[in-house]
Amino acid sequence: MATTTVIESSVPTQKSKLDLRVVLAFAAIYILWGSTFLGIRIAVQLVPPLFAAGVRFFFAGVLLYAVMRFCGRRRPTAREWRSLLLLGSLMFVVTYGAVFWAEQYVPSGFTSVLEATLPLITIALEVFVFRQQPMRWRLLVSIAIGFVGVLLLLLHNAQHVALLPCAAILLGATSWSLGAVLTRSLPLPASKGITAGAEMMFGGTILLLLSAVRGEMHPFPHVSAKAFFALAYLVVAGSLVGFSAFVWLLGRMPATRVASHAYINPVVAVTLGYFFAGELITPRMLVGTALIVASVALILIKDKTMNV
Repeated sequence: MATTTVIESSVPTQKSKLDLRVVLAFAAIYILWGSTFLGIRIAVQLVPPLFAAGVRFFFAGVLLYAVMRFCGRRRPTAREWRSLLLLGSLMFVVTYGAVFWAEQYVPSGFTSVLEATLPLITIALEVFVFRQQPMRWRLLVSIAIGFVGVLLLLLHNAQHVALLPCAAILLGATSWSLGAVLTRSLPLPASKGITAGAEMMFGGTILLLLSAVRGEMHPFPHVSAKAFFALAYLVVAGSLVGFSAFVWLLGRMPATRVASHAYINPVVAVTLGYFFAGELITPRMLVGTALIVASVALILIKDKTMNV
């Protein structure tokens, strides 16, 4: 799962022979980010949810920030620190606090499909709330298709999946989208690595504090070998490797092409959940998933044709 805001890139697409590094980078954001939903599901069955989320983002943020500073990136200014605190709270505390808590009750594949509404919610906020984009019928149709898919999933699974956790996931997705929209107007460091590292540090710290307040650390959670591996996978593969591949790709091709992970991740997550966690897949779930994926694809393909 993506752990940073989508960063616009003005680098034009260049036709060249197949670059193995590009293939590996896309594999990272497609497969690694798609697999993090199963990693979260495993982690929260073994350790408390806010503790697991806090560990993931605190250590990933500290490591990324330290590496960026070692490479010579400047530290944020006071105004930038305030922006980073706000975005870290919206995009990591609210969003991932909700996701980690909800995955105690909701299958990982189902969660990934609900999370695929992120681009839809972001577009809705940009068009109808912040007026950053004009209303286009194609966008409106895309959003409508996506939310029909969500309703189909929720109504069909009302007897099988707790609706409150599903609502929490959608609330978290809205918080992430709000942070993504606000990112365009807030003062932030020039280094995307510094920005992401600091946001994760703030998010992880606040999540760990909330975990302590809720009593998740009294007594301190027993971290089994399986839980340790799941958390380490989320930190290294999900946050560090996945994010590095994400930023590397953004420096070489349009952001909308890189953002294609938004409709590949659910496919990966649903498949992994089915084969490795015994999660149920029904025909209606496939239809709902297809509608959401198609609506996101329509938005991204439209943006690509506009040379975003």
